[in-house]
Amino acid sequence: MNGDTSEKGTSPMREIRIEKVVVNIGVGDAGEKLSRAEKVILLITGHKPTQTLSSHTNKDLGIRVGMPIGCKVTLRNSDAPEFLRKAFEVKENRIMDYSFDQEGNFSFGISDYTDFAGMKYDPDIGIFGLDICVVLKRAGKRVKLRKKARSHIPNSHRVGRTEAMDWVAKKFGVEVLGS
Repeated sequence: MNGDTSEKGTSPMREIRIEKVVVNIGVGDAGEKLSRAEKVILLITGHKPTQTLSSHTNKDLGIRVGMPIGCKVTLRNSDAPEFLRKAFEVKENRIMDYSFDQEGNFSFGISDYTDFAGMKYDPDIGIFGLDICVVLKRAGKRVKLRKKARSHIPNSHRVGRTEAMDWVAKKFGVEVLGS
């Protein structure tokens, strides 16, 4: 028996996992609009969002460095796949292949939060769309990030684009559509 296989057929080190799911709403300015966007993220995910701050100044848009311009929440562990299932239902279990990058991560948008099951339009909130970014990993990624004895992860152990597309199709029953 070689090092790549075990009794089940594949090594547990080759198993693809969700590292995190980031749900983001960018509104462009602080104030009432931002607080309504935070309510939307809290309703959808059940987690309190954090504000995202501007890193650049844009005089035409009235944006300064450090000004709150959006909000986001990061989901990990069991919350991440649970939320992804709901998000894929909104997208009718379809995602485009151009949503995947070369590292196997993927992103997609939802144009209206009321598309989620159980959400109703609230005139006090309005209509907000959101972006969902998913980061995939394999066991051993910490070797690249840790402080002591840091090491390189070979390309053969990284999650690739086609592997990620196959994994999403198998794990969530999502159809990956070609462009």
